[in-house]
Amino acid sequence: MAFDYQVAIVTGASSGIGWALAKELASRKCKVGLLARRGDRLAALAEEIRLSGGEAAFAVADVSNRAQTLDAMAAVRRELGPVDLLIANSGIGTHTPLKPLDTERVEYMMRVNIFGVIYAIEAVLPEMLERGKGHLSAISSLGSYKGFPGESGYCASKAAINVYLEGLRIQLRSKGIAVTTICPGFIRTAMTEAHAFHMPWAMEADKAARKIVRALKRRKKVYNFPWQTTWLTKFTCWVPDWLLARTLNPYVVEGPKPEKGSAFKK
Repeated sequence: MAFDYQVAIVTGASSGIGWALAKELASRKCKVGLLARRGDRLAALAEEIRLSGGEAAFAVADVSNRAQTLDAMAAVRRELGPVDLLIANSGIGTHTPLKPLDTERVEYMMRVNIFGVIYAIEAVLPEMLERGKGHLSAISSLGSYKGFPGESGYCASKAAINVYLEGLRIQLRSKGIAVTTICPGFIRTAMTEAHAFHMPWAMEADKAARKIVRALKRRKKVYNFPWQTTWLTKFTCWVPDWLLARTLNPYVVEGPKPEKGSAFKK
């Protein structure tokens, strides 16, 4: 896949992986569409891209809201043209406590992490089908492969994305549309600053963005990285429940550090 003058839309572009992805795509001559809740951050990123000689447009939306997402995607599409690549990156994470069982927070996380992806795909897929080409992708997580204690809501939301994209990929196989599921390990962002535990092989967002874009260029079906965390996650699938509970018990009991600013609402 050549990125020159392709139109790529990145949701959750106001920080973290989304911000880094937008800059990386712009450096490869993509016309970049930016979506997120924080308009001031999007405006700053769009200006940075333009000053570097790139082309960018942005629109504000909370991806958990279907109408907002569809309207924002349409606005960006009108400015930049038909979408060649979608990276549904918006996502949030929160600890799943037992006392109290914070159902409201888990429900909102599910809306962002699952339906935010579905709404973004809904906005671009019909035109891709008409054109007979396009590339859909979403940022999942290595946490999608295991229900970790204290993170059951987050892991479940990412597992749902894996299965949803897998079904789409098979269904769209003959339609000229690629589908890529991106499953990173720990990436240093505002959201992960709240973690109380050590994050092995944590990666900077800029480096992660470069790896993701290379995987998209190869049109990979699923991209798990880094390999060390991938191996460790797969190993935990074979670990007895009692051993995993004993190992992670301090985190499950204490929960993460207090969240900073908008880390929860990425």
